[in-house]
Amino acid sequence: MGSFSIWHWIIVLAIVLLLFGTGRVSNLMGDLAKGVKAFKKGLQEDEGDQNPASGQPKVLTADAAKPSATADKDEAVKH
Repeated sequence: MGSFSIWHWIIVLAIVLLLFGTGRVSNLMGDLAKGVKAFKKGLQEDEGDQNPASGQPKVLTADAAKPSATADKDEAVKH
């Protein structure tokens, strides 16, 4: 059992066109293309929203991930 040959795909395409008609398939492809364009536009807008002044994304270091000393004192008071 290998992959389908080109003839199998042609037959499947012909059956799909007979069932749904060419107008419905073209509308579906148009809607798919609009969705892809909207997705790409959204990605470009997200990239533009990042901090343009620095030009580089913010990188967290190990020091930034550590809790502050005051947070430790607050935890000790609560317990």
